[in-house]
Amino acid sequence: MNVSRLGGPTLSLYRIVIGLLFTLHGLSSVFGLFGGNPKTGEAVPVGAWPGWWAALIQLVCGALVLAGLFTRPAALLASGSMAYAYFVVHQPEGLLPLRNGGELSALFCWSFLLIAVLGPGSWALDTLLARRGADAPSAPVAEPSSVPA
Repeated sequence: MNVSRLGGPTLSLYRIVIGLLFTLHGLSSVFGLFGGNPKTGEAVPVGAWPGWWAALIQLVCGALVLAGLFTRPAALLASGSMAYAYFVVHQPEGLLPLRNGGELSALFCWSFLLIAVLGPGSWALDTLLARRGADAPSAPVAEPSSVPA
């Protein structure tokens, strides 16, 4: 069995699961779905800093990572937002994630950083678009017309 050929699909499955979980987290905070925001059980008020903006990043970046579209920039933004969440929201409560409730922020931060570095995998819209761009024929170069002397 050739294990190296499993890398692309495995990375894609990892990206899909992480993107789906992040999207669901964003949906719960932005729209109050699935039990709402974990702290209040309701949607975060529109425009509230930083909660609503973080939830919007979770929703949009999660959906982009899930689809594999603009994967690297979306994953980098998601990773940064989770680093911010850990250091600003959780870390003041204690250094270790088990003490400050920041396990999810830390896991998402490192997961998205991994996706940003390794890319979307073989099952992604980014990969499909890159293949289509490589297969597209280049425009023919027009021959210069001869000028009568």
